[in-house]
Amino acid sequence: MRAVSVEDLKPGMILARTIVNPDMVVVLSEDTLLTKAHITRLTFLNIPVVYVKDEYELSQNYQTVSTIFNRGNAFVKEYEGVVQEARSIFAETGATGTIPVEKTENLMKSDIAPMASNSGTIDYLYELNHLASDIYNHSLRVSILSGVIAKWMHFDRAKRRDIMLAGFLHDIGKTKFPQRLLDKNVNNLQGEDYEAYIQHTVDGHHILNAQPGLSDGVKLAAMQHHERMDGTGFPFNCMGADIHEYARIIMIADIYDNITTEREGYVKQTPFSAIAQITKNMFTSLDPTVCVPVLTHIKDAFLGSRVTLNNGEKGTIAAYPNDFAAHPVVSISPDEIINLNEHPELTITEYNPK
Repeated sequence: MRAVSVEDLKPGMILARTIVNPDMVVVLSEDTLLTKAHITRLTFLNIPVVYVKDEYELSQNYQTVSTIFNRGNAFVKEYEGVVQEARSIFAETGATGTIPVEKTENLMKSDIAPMASNSGTIDYLYELNHLASDIYNHSLRVSILSGVIAKWMHFDRAKRRDIMLAGFLHDIGKTKFPQRLLDKNVNNLQGEDYEAYIQHTVDGHHILNAQPGLSDGVKLAAMQHHERMDGTGFPFNCMGADIHEYARIIMIADIYDNITTEREGYVKQTPFSAIAQITKNMFTSLDPTVCVPVLTHIKDAFLGSRVTLNNGEKGTIAAYPNDFAAHPVVSISPDEIINLNEHPELTITEYNPK
């Protein structure tokens, strides 16, 4: 390996050593294939030198990197293959009332776990345009996001995989929904339709409870992912310690995906809207022990990203002013820096990770 100054880094170089910030939080892991976004973030973090692998000069990475990282094409292509398998699992469960265990476990091990470990996962998921009303699409994304969160919380491999399984199966109760209900906007449900929607949490728990070999966390995540720490959720208004740890993780992955993905009657918002909502609720309806590592890592991930504000100005995410700030600082030019926390009239309307 060799030391290279950040200003001399090129897309396609491979990190030889993990990079950590002064708080000992991992910025990028060893063996990460660097992109332009990675290099920009390292610049904003004021990291002067990193170690890269010597094999770079002899590899084909440099020649192929622009194709690999063109708006997450490689990730999107992989996702599109995996989602067909997810669709098959949900269809089989809906038809039989039983989960195809071997097929599901293979999906976790061979596909979802590696995708959750990808350093660009948060950016790449945002590039997907699948409707969240597709149960299997939403469940696959929540599974991947849950795996990312579990990694940020430093859980071991076995627990991370179990949490990803819980994320994948959290909405399995919706396989009992009639198509009429699936096609409706959740925010517009009333009366019997709303009661039927709430029932998906209980139905999911029943389906999973009848399946041998699943952990309590996986089963309870299906029932409790709409519960809230302050008792404002459903189906049973559980509070605090009565909500399983897996459900506390998946509720955040679920919120993030619902905010950042298109669905019927709802316009996809930027990740910064999701960050603001999680920050707002982290000491009330959400669990701060999950929110803190999520916000710490996800905010670092967006440093250097290009954004457009609702007044038409374009800029770069330069920083978050403190750990619990809901909104970032945007650099419009060398002479103009805007702290969005001090300008509630300004919002980020477009996000360009690459």
